[in-house]
Amino acid sequence: MNFESAISRYLNEDQLKRIRSFTVGIAGAGGLGSNCANLLVRSGFKNFVIADFDIVDHSNLNRQFFFSDQLGMNKTEMLCKNLIKINRNIEIKQFSEKLNSKNIKSTFKNCNIIVEAFDDPFMKKTITEIYINSDKFIVAASGISGFNMFDKIKAKKIRDNFYLVGDGISEVSVDSPPVAPGVNIAASIQADIVLSHALGKL
Repeated sequence: MNFESAISRYLNEDQLKRIRSFTVGIAGAGGLGSNCANLLVRSGFKNFVIADFDIVDHSNLNRQFFFSDQLGMNKTEMLCKNLIKINRNIEIKQFSEKLNSKNIKSTFKNCNIIVEAFDDPFMKKTITEIYINSDKFIVAASGISGFNMFDKIKAKKIRDNFYLVGDGISEVSVDSPPVAPGVNIAASIQADIVLSHALGKL
């Protein structure tokens, strides 16, 4: 039994067909992006565009879907390798250049869904402004740092095509570090929104 046949125990043929008809763009392969991609692959999604210019660092391992033998390697390349270990039949287009207002549209032009997973507030604002009035579905995040976040991180519908995940307040600081539980809660909610959208459940 392979992944394709195993997941059909939980999702029927029509559901899998719907899920696989979408191409998901992951804008940033850090804590949010890497974990959200992991969950989406495990949910049956097969088509991805993943963009990030960074490399894997020791400081990433506390919350990102990477491993110690991948230190110093390009994040997009390593994330693809990790995702293929879950399902070898997925298709991923990688972009390792830094995203900006000029290349975001071309990078994600063939995507139906965009997961905003940037660290930079300016880039969060930029990608939201680009797609909020488009026909693409976007799930962004704001405010996911710190402890005791289990009842604070929420999803808010801003528009029919735009959801925002987080508490909208918390910022990274000495007292509010980026740690695995909060980051993974937010990534899980992002993935659940994407899956629900694909299945027509929102």
